[in-house]
Amino acid sequence: MRSILAVDDSASMRKMVSFTLTGAGFHVVEAVDGQDAWEKAQNHSVDLVLTDQNMPKLDGLGLTRKLREHPKFKNTPILVLTTESSDAMKQAGRAAGATGWLVKPFDPGRLIEVINKVIR
Repeated sequence: MRSILAVDDSASMRKMVSFTLTGAGFHVVEAVDGQDAWEKAQNHSVDLVLTDQNMPKLDGLGLTRKLREHPKFKNTPILVLTTESSDAMKQAGRAAGATGWLVKPFDPGRLIEVINKVIR
């Protein structure tokens, strides 16, 4: 079973994402912010990271950069799921190493479609 690290500081958003992903057959590891995600990524085998951008302690782009610096996550798909939709933010995401950018509120079917396209 493929494992996804879902990172969001909003408990309700984590629940919605987790429900969607579990329903599609994925194992979900939840993290409350970028720092929590970094720690969990060290201890779990994850096939994809789905992260919010605006979070305390470590934001989505900071988490993406940190993951990309580690050999274990060089090729792990990282999707940013956020309310941020500006081209500047999307470019910053690409520069940090994000695989893709999705804007909230998300369409569950579209989320699964994108994940299935990029997951290995």
